[in-house]
Amino acid sequence: MKRTIQINNDEYKPDLNNPVVRYKNNPILTCNHVNRVWDKPHLKTITVHNSGVTEYVGNTLMLFRSHLRNGISVIGKAISNNGIDNWKISSGPFLKPCSENDNHSSKYKIEELIENEAGGVEDPRITQIDGSYFITYSAYHAKIQNKVRVSLAVTNDFEKLKRFGPVVDIDMRNVVLFSEKINGKYVALFRPNDNTSDDTGGIFSEIKIGYSDKIKTNNWELEPEPIMKQLGGPSAFSDKIGPGAPPIKTKHGWINIFHGVRKTMDGNPYVLGVALHELNNPKKVKVANIPILFPSKADCKVNEDDYVHVPNVVFTCGAIRKNDGAIFIYYGGNDTVMNLAITHEDILAELCNKYLQDPLTGEALYGMME
Repeated sequence: MKRTIQINNDEYKPDLNNPVVRYKNNPILTCNHVNRVWDKPHLKTITVHNSGVTEYVGNTLMLFRSHLRNGISVIGKAISNNGIDNWKISSGPFLKPCSENDNHSSKYKIEELIENEAGGVEDPRITQIDGSYFITYSAYHAKIQNKVRVSLAVTNDFEKLKRFGPVVDIDMRNVVLFSEKINGKYVALFRPNDNTSDDTGGIFSEIKIGYSDKIKTNNWELEPEPIMKQLGGPSAFSDKIGPGAPPIKTKHGWINIFHGVRKTMDGNPYVLGVALHELNNPKKVKVANIPILFPSKADCKVNEDDYVHVPNVVFTCGAIRKNDGAIFIYYGGNDTVMNLAITHEDILAELCNKYLQDPLTGEALYGMME
């Protein structure tokens, strides 16, 4: 199976051997682009990565994560008319750690939100539902190391924003929303944090599903058992998994592009994988045993004197489906630069249908030696 996708004068041809093809002019956005606009010393950034994306008034809108030089993460905004180049960058961060003047719901006191976000805000995911844009993002505590709450903010115009606080009041690193109600309920995927010292194993290797009647109330009921899990056997996902981009609705089902980690003697490389959820029952899922993207030196092209944050990482917080079934995956390289990769819904679905793993063990369900 092969699909041909035309971008400008170039053809990209993903197939089952190469399910995701890198855009030839990566990276598409870097700290050097942002620093031409954020020109004050306290706003100089050293990374641009892990961006949420959405289509907005005929353009592609990106909310990108950046590390400032003092170690705090903020979220910036950029807009492109083709989702590839000529990004127009906002004059300053779009989302910073909460302050007293920020608009928020009454569920949490502003002092709680300030304390909860003072350590930085990271990894936005954007989901459009009923004309509003729901942004989930990781909020880090001011003083307690590794205390993180995925929080919710909502906007209609990407100018004004309202905070609704932690989605669930437990340590949580990844939450992605489905873009419509399913069987009368809002649906989301969750990856709770564990208390292991190296950020792998335990519930780091589980993805759960949850349901809610109203998103803004942050009143989610999580299923007690995970719908995806790894038991540590041989796999590129063996030691940690988590949802990446918000699920994409296709004729095949909901495509879930997730991240996975396998511990090595030289660190924890991140890869991208793909799963396929049934349209009307997303608890039922097929998980491809074959990763769709491994990190390489092509994912972090930087100037000689540029900072590189974390080696051997590809990570996505957003992808957009085009009318012809092509999918643009926006992914961070080495937690340093923003890249683009091209694939197609037919290719990703075929991987999930043909090269399966057991969704609750990670064991391959096909004859690997045939």
